[in-house]
Amino acid sequence: MLKTEFEDCVQSLRQIGAPFAIATIVRTVDATSAKPGDKAVILETGAIAQGWVGGGCARSAVSRAAKDAMQEGKPRFVSLRPEELLDAEGVQPGDERDGVKFARNGCPSKGSMDIFIEPVIPTPQLIICGSGPVAMALADMGKRFDFNRTLCAPGIIASDAPPVERMIEGFAFETETAAEHFIVIATQGKGDEAALRAAIASGASYIAFVGSRRKYETLRDRLIADGIPADAFAAVKSPAGLDIAAITPDEIALSVLAEIIAKRRARQRPEKGAT
Repeated sequence: MLKTEFEDCVQSLRQIGAPFAIATIVRTVDATSAKPGDKAVILETGAIAQGWVGGGCARSAVSRAAKDAMQEGKPRFVSLRPEELLDAEGVQPGDERDGVKFARNGCPSKGSMDIFIEPVIPTPQLIICGSGPVAMALADMGKRFDFNRTLCAPGIIASDAPPVERMIEGFAFETETAAEHFIVIATQGKGDEAALRAAIASGASYIAFVGSRRKYETLRDRLIADGIPADAFAAVKSPAGLDIAAITPDEIALSVLAEIIAKRRARQRPEKGAT
């Protein structure tokens, strides 16, 4: 079976690791240009890359909802209705009831549409620097939390490490894709400075340094003296991980993963007071 332009668009976005959303028309009432089963691929900017969900009035509402769904990492069900119908049901644009988000259809047609929006978020990247026990524990545990794992372990033999998606020599890792990147430096004296330098240069929003506070501060000061701006170290967490009084390598790895998961999921938590 030949691929459609829609499928080609989805595949291309997946390959480059870009977030996007798929909007599907579930139901229509009265006059609407889109019909049940129509779909569109919506980019992170809200632009429609492929497909059809109706005219300009509908597209703007669907684009806004798709951007929200991608930001939250959760599907949305949107009911687009004319203002008089919203008033008759006692709801305002932006209200949510029983999992349905309401939006106003300002088109002259006065039709209604229900749209299901599914965000497609790239798999988060866990980049682990090191070949010691903590690094190996992180590589092993990361699989169970759906991370795409890169192990940067100079000189390590693949058979000595847990199976990971990618293994590279040195610390020349890449973070150009749109997926979230979490870097953990667990080199433990074997390439600490090179790994920290590479992590800072990557621009990752979260970098964990497994080691003593004194060691990290010494390395940081050395790199600042070498010309790296001090504010570049704002993304570095040291000591790494949540404070669970960890002692063993597995416990340390657990504390770091717990902190990464907390950061990753924070935007998906309901606001305080929400029901």
